[in-house]
Amino acid sequence: MSILEGFFGLIGDLTWGWALVPLLVIFGLFITVLTGFAQIRFFKRMFRVLSNSNQSGDPNAISAREALLVSVGGRVGGGNIAGVAVAITLGGPGAVFWMWAIALVGMATSLVECSLAQLYKTRQADGSFRGGPARSILHGLGQEFRWLAIVYAVCLLLAFGLGFNAFQGNTVAGAMQDSFGLDRLYTGSFLAVVTGLIVFGGMRRIAKVSDVIVPVMAISYITMALVVIILNITSLPAVIASIFSNAFGFEEAVGGGMGAAIAQGLRRGLFSNEAGLGSAPNVAATADVRHPVSQGITQSFSVFIDTIFICSCTAFIILLGDVYVPGAEGVDGIVLTQQSLVAHLGSWTQYFLSIMVLLFAFSSIIYNYYLGENAMTVITKNPMAINVLRLVIIGIVFLGATAPDATAVFFFADPLMGLLAVVNLIVLMMLLPTCLRILKDFRKQLDAGVARPVLNPDDFSDLDIDRTAWTGKVPD
Repeated sequence: MSILEGFFGLIGDLTWGWALVPLLVIFGLFITVLTGFAQIRFFKRMFRVLSNSNQSGDPNAISAREALLVSVGGRVGGGNIAGVAVAITLGGPGAVFWMWAIALVGMATSLVECSLAQLYKTRQADGSFRGGPARSILHGLGQEFRWLAIVYAVCLLLAFGLGFNAFQGNTVAGAMQDSFGLDRLYTGSFLAVVTGLIVFGGMRRIAKVSDVIVPVMAISYITMALVVIILNITSLPAVIASIFSNAFGFEEAVGGGMGAAIAQGLRRGLFSNEAGLGSAPNVAATADVRHPVSQGITQSFSVFIDTIFICSCTAFIILLGDVYVPGAEGVDGIVLTQQSLVAHLGSWTQYFLSIMVLLFAFSSIIYNYYLGENAMTVITKNPMAINVLRLVIIGIVFLGATAPDATAVFFFADPLMGLLAVVNLIVLMMLLPTCLRILKDFRKQLDAGVARPVLNPDDFSDLDIDRTAWTGKVPD
């Protein structure tokens, strides 16, 4: 076991600990410039998806909004509550600015990776779609790169499908035990049963559940943060000033100053919004839209919601209170956020936060499951493998909730996510010219007065795309 831990530790050092974060930032800036600041140019268009619904009449069709909410449910998790608190403690208030900055850059990266996932998606026998970086490799780079698609799929399955689902189960059970005194066995059993009911219904049921859960949890958390901000409105200007002054080293809240703020803000921001990691494109590909770029724009909005909205809520809850101690060692992010809420609004909020953790973690579980399922369809064509995977993930969730020490077995999750990001970035670099082509097509149609651009497969006959995926499209 020590050899395995050392091996995966080396992978983690060579990715997250060495070059991956700077590479994601530089590549994001590069994409931003090449796409003509698409995340800003199309910003108003992003909000159109909120009123979108499935208009095709096909029960297997996933609307743009449903795909958005599934991806938001996956991106929004413990990192938005605990991760932000840790970033502020170790990096000072300035870390919040750099989280915002990486979100704006990541919006462009997400637009590109999700547009490519849409372009190379394939229609399934039941009319639904599958796609993602693995299929982008197979159809965009060719079958000679199938080995790379398999590497990607295995990393996705192990990291998200298994590892992170165990951690999510552990997070929920711990929160419910601390706040309500609920035994882990009961929480684990409940999670396992509900997870089973949803995952055995496939992507369509996952989308329907997310369409309900995600708006409730997001609006509830944002509302709570707004109450805190309103109650402390006179302190808000000073907090915002401290965020900017610490971000650029004019004030130093923690040791390391501006460097600590940048490091913590960028790292926590990337962990939270997942832009460039290659996970969200798997969900983005399921949407039934007219043009690949329209879903890329939608998923760019998902990054904005995750970081600019949800992460900022946690930041203001903490910074507007007096519980936060800069540079404190051994900080528990959940506890800091919880204590800050209690100081603002009373002890009842610890129960509110526990419910939020439950919703955040559960939405992540079903999102992680789908990533694992999609990866499995690349690894093997055996239909029984999906049912086996569903049973395994139900067991993993239960194990993670009831036996917290068992989560240590999944030490490979973070390193494999780093490897996943490296593979995804390589693919994006190789397929970026193709994405720029479809982006040009999208803009050309908009300039010609087309309100909802449509992809014409005949205009891209040189690409290996599934023509059946681009017929009879519904409005996006």
